[in-house]
Amino acid sequence: MQTEIHKEAGARSKVRKSSKRMTLEQKDGLNGYLFIAPWLIGFLILTAGPMLFSLYSSFTNYDVTSRMDFIGLKNYVRMFTQDDLFWVSLGNTLYYVAVSVPLTTIGAVLLAVLLNQGVPGMRLFRTIYYLPAVLSGVGVYLLWMQLLNPDSGLVNTVLSWFGITGPAWLFDPNWTKPALIFMKLWSVGGGMLLYLASLQGVSKSLYEAAEIDGANTFHRFRHITLPMITPIIFFDVVTSFIGGFQVFQEAYVMTQNGTGGPANSLVFFNLHMFNKAFKSFDMGYAMAMSWILFIIVLILTVINLKLAPRWVHYEGDVPK
Repeated sequence: MQTEIHKEAGARSKVRKSSKRMTLEQKDGLNGYLFIAPWLIGFLILTAGPMLFSLYSSFTNYDVTSRMDFIGLKNYVRMFTQDDLFWVSLGNTLYYVAVSVPLTTIGAVLLAVLLNQGVPGMRLFRTIYYLPAVLSGVGVYLLWMQLLNPDSGLVNTVLSWFGITGPAWLFDPNWTKPALIFMKLWSVGGGMLLYLASLQGVSKSLYEAAEIDGANTFHRFRHITLPMITPIIFFDVVTSFIGGFQVFQEAYVMTQNGTGGPANSLVFFNLHMFNKAFKSFDMGYAMAMSWILFIIVLILTVINLKLAPRWVHYEGDVPK
């Protein structure tokens, strides 16, 4: 009898301890939510809320002032069937992304490899090559407009020293996008810094072992350097794709407030969307364009993520 009483008392004690433990867990959970409450509030007000509003607005004829009638899919139908500039802007953006992303990635990798050498004064060169990545804004674009001036610009002047007649750059529809890509290559220092940090993390023992086995410089670069920095390459490619589709400032500033340059050669997707929203006040249509851009970028990002296991190698991966 006494044993049963002790067992019952022990069971009650366990229940009380369990209840107390659950209370502490609930308090910890509440404290956690309180700590992340500023982020949650900011996300709901500044991100999720505007996204939902823009999604609904894309199905309306919202004109910023008072009109906001639901019109269904008419904005999307008009976009694909009646707006010629939609296809022009999408083509210009795809061209810019398809050319600039590989070139800037390759340029940043090669520059990082060169600046990773143990040569005296290399810190100065690293600083010089990184400086263009720090500079940004309207001042840089105005500077490049002067450099690319077909008559008195420094670029064509240097080309003339070698007997080459420089193109009209921003005044020739065949050279406007290459001009912006050339300008983009000037600021590969940001990516270079990432690759440089990654290169300095590669174990020197790998290079020593490869050199003992008779591997030359190219083989060491191909089979050691590139595989070891593929995670950074993947990160840079994904972010560059996303940034490339958002190109806007260059075209807006360098084509006189978003006129699009000669023959609409610099009417990028974001620039066309901006003009629809804030010049034509066709905000509902602009919202629809923004969601099409979101879907395009999302699809390309998912494709990159699916292809990543085929070429991205992480330290510690076990070959299958």
